Amino acid sequence: MKAWVYSRYGGPEVLRSEERPLPEVRDDEVLVKIRATTVSTGDMRVRSLKLPRGFAWMGRLIFGFSGPRQPILGTDFAGTVVAIGRKVSAFRVGDDVIGYPGGAMRSHAEYRSMRVGKALVLKPPQLSFAQAASLPFGGMTALSFLCKAKLQAGETLLVIGASGAVGSAFVQLGRQAGAMVTGVATSRNHDLVRSLGATDLVDYTLQDYTQGPQRYDVIADTVGASTFAKCWNILAPHGRYIAVAGDLSDLVARRHGEQSSIAGPSSESLEDLQQVVELAQSGAIQPVIDRTFSFEQMPQAHAYVDTGRKRGSVVVEVV
Repeated sequence: MKAWVYSRYGGPEVLRSEERPLPEVRDDEVLVKIRATTVSTGDMRVRSLKLPRGFAWMGRLIFGFSGPRQPILGTDFAGTVVAIGRKVSAFRVGDDVIGYPGGAMRSHAEYRSMRVGKALVLKPPQLSFAQAASLPFGGMTALSFLCKAKLQAGETLLVIGASGAVGSAFVQLGRQAGAMVTGVATSRNHDLVRSLGATDLVDYTLQDYTQGPQRYDVIADTVGASTFAKCWNILAPHGRYIAVAGDLSDLVARRHGEQSSIAGPSSESLEDLQQVVELAQSGAIQPVIDRTFSFEQMPQAHAYVDTGRKRGSVVVEVV
């Protein structure tokens, strides 16, 4: 099979296309022919090792000191089951599926094996492979953090980076929960963010949202643009600050009076993926796709994500 691999940290130029053996299929696994995958900010951070402040040493410990321990990136995929292990009964050959291996990566390839019981679910027929692949990274990140924050109907939610894959999911899930959502994004993205459910919008290039009079019950920083400490004065007395891509200070300083910071890894559970897919199936949330690239254009897809200007997901169609 063809796969995009890298052997050193750096820009998109470190990626190369390479022939790799087909993954072995264990008794409790399925083999999926990948039809679509995404290039996420997570892929960009792991590929470049440009991590939030204070996490460089931890990144090398996890991903590899001198070079990447896992040479194939890709956190999510949609495709078709082409083989099953002898103990598998939940899936059949020919099933279209959505998978979220998350930190295990290995989705930037033509095939991937996945253990049944991990985040692998049937793809609803009304979703294209591209739409399906765009759901897990942003949807599961937003869902797991909003559950930790216990967002309630009627509360106020500020989403920093509201037009990205994770931010657009926060806006939609916040609206679905009955919260009043304010999105922080450049003016060119305001129409998109408003269409997803934000009732108020802030252009961070024109206004310092940390100095406004409004106080928010929950603040979700999806891009690492702020910190818990910088947002104390705009958090409600019992407000919760979500640091999706926060630096080490957000992980260490977890409380300020009755205010709290929520940081750490997001969910990679089967249950959360199923919930995200069901929400998309019902129309409660919608996939947001900025651009689609061919499999041969993987480095160009990475280069576009590196600009920091993508809206929603960047999809790579494998076939």
